Amino acid sequence: MSKYKLFLLRHGEGAWNKENRFCSWVDQKLSEDGVKEAQDCGRLLKEQGYKFDLVFTSILSRSIQTAWLVLEAMGQEWVPVVKSWRLNERHYGSLIGLNRTEMALQHGDEQVKLWRRSYDITPPPIDESHPYFLEIYNDRRYTTCDVPKENLPRAESLKEVLDRLLPYWDSTVVPEIKNGRTVLISAHGNSCRALLKHLEGVSDEDIANVTLPTGIPVLLELDENLKPVKPRQLLGDQAKIQAAIKKVEDQGKAKPST
Repeated sequence: MSKYKLFLLRHGEGAWNKENRFCSWVDQKLSEDGVKEAQDCGRLLKEQGYKFDLVFTSILSRSIQTAWLVLEAMGQEWVPVVKSWRLNERHYGSLIGLNRTEMALQHGDEQVKLWRRSYDITPPPIDESHPYFLEIYNDRRYTTCDVPKENLPRAESLKEVLDRLLPYWDSTVVPEIKNGRTVLISAHGNSCRALLKHLEGVSDEDIANVTLPTGIPVLLELDENLKPVKPRQLLGDQAKIQAAIKKVEDQGKAKPST
């Protein structure tokens, strides 16, 4: 029987989602479509009668902006928002800023899929010659982390995302859920996928096929041990959700399937 409800949300579309580029730790605001996705998500959650007690986000603007817009559309702006770098998007290393389709033409669809969707393959690390290195590591937000700036990732596999996310989940998020609070995690495609892998016990192989579209809330119903009692539910118009999933899956292909 379901004891707790947990909501996961991949932020609304960002400017670089639209351009099909690896955004990762580069700080981008939502696109116009992303703003609408977040507002629509909030309206949907309000219509379905959900109320949040606490929201967790990363320290990237698109995650925070999505949370604000969702809460505003729900009329719940007062709900506390807690931010942590441990919910950041996966660090794509030297791939940051590159266009996925161009990379697929250069390296092949399979290599790009491995970099994007595999569990334990880490892309080449970012270094000081990278055009976005200083923009990321000189950003003041990274002086607020619970690890020294020099110990922050330079590239991550999905496994490494889960490794840095789990201590925060266990120490900070889980106690709130077990205190009966309804929690929304407004984060990123890979931090949400990593958490789904942990909660649902998805295999290392099968996680490659788990796709979360932007701006679509995911409902998990959990028992007292925080184990799912039913399959995850992507809330909203199911035909639109399937089209959005296909759009995400096509991002890393040399030529989208038809």
